Amino acid sequence: MRQKGQDENMNYIDMHCDTLSEALVRGQKTAKSLEGTMVDVERLKRSGAAAQFFAMFLPQKESDRRRYQMEAGIPQLNMLLEKMYEIYQNTLSECSDILAPAYRAEDLEKNRKEGKLSAFLTIENGAVAEGKLENIERFYQKGVRLITLTWNDENCFGYPHSSHREEMRRGLKPFGKEAVSYMEEQGILVDVSHLSDGGFYDVADIMKKPFVASHSNCRAITPATRNLTDDMIRVLAEHGGVAGINFEPTFLNGNPKDTLSRVERMCDHVEHFIRIGGVECVGIGTDFDGIGGQFEIADCTQMEKLFAALRKRGISEETLEKIAYRNVERVIREGM
Repeated sequence: MRQKGQDENMNYIDMHCDTLSEALVRGQKTAKSLEGTMVDVERLKRSGAAAQFFAMFLPQKESDRRRYQMEAGIPQLNMLLEKMYEIYQNTLSECSDILAPAYRAEDLEKNRKEGKLSAFLTIENGAVAEGKLENIERFYQKGVRLITLTWNDENCFGYPHSSHREEMRRGLKPFGKEAVSYMEEQGILVDVSHLSDGGFYDVADIMKKPFVASHSNCRAITPATRNLTDDMIRVLAEHGGVAGINFEPTFLNGNPKDTLSRVERMCDHVEHFIRIGGVECVGIGTDFDGIGGQFEIADCTQMEKLFAALRKRGISEETLEKIAYRNVERVIREGM
């Protein structure tokens, strides 16, 4: 880990990026070097990253899949998954000197000692499970170690966040409850980002191990339905879970017309998480390559701006290490 007074960047773990999607859209076979994106492996190595969670993003609606030039239908989600998985595997192969897969905390530590960045594979949108536990087992065998249960549409797990109160109260479906228990047993982290409030509390009722909100902020500061209420933050913390600060302006700023992602606003959310849930409930989930706007932290090489700003607010080096790395490392150790 980086210690105060050293020149190198702070090590960090980012729980969410959509770079595999960007590589696919751009017709690239790997994520080694991607011009115009926010993340690629070469820049991650320079940034001080210890681990990156790479999401296979699977939008359900045809309108959301137009960038991929795919037709509607669940089988196309499987096609998307396989294409992104191929890019992920190609990336691991081409970048084997600096990047290695990780499936548990022991792999993270082994890779760190070998001077390599760890890659964790995730799925964003459990619709691709198609209501079958055997599909979740198939994902596990592929190396998936986190599933974001929903994106922005109803699926076999349950219901997404919504501005409609009744929809927001809806919880997990019977398969969703069964699947969450199965994921906990298998060692796949349950991710509640994008999930309805009712679904969040169903997850909390079921889970004994930590779960995460991989890329969500604080609703008390910014009333976006994608963010967590103070009560949710407390419940997440009580389970030993972590929320990753999302760099999307809509989730940072109170004014939806404000499209600038500010470092100081990120610090506001970090401090609120600490006030409500304690220093062990907050991490990083940039949502790089899945967000839009203007950015003070424009790509992964600029992450030190956040840590420098938190230091100016009086955050200790010990707490910074927890935010940047240790909290998520603990969840990996306890949940995978």
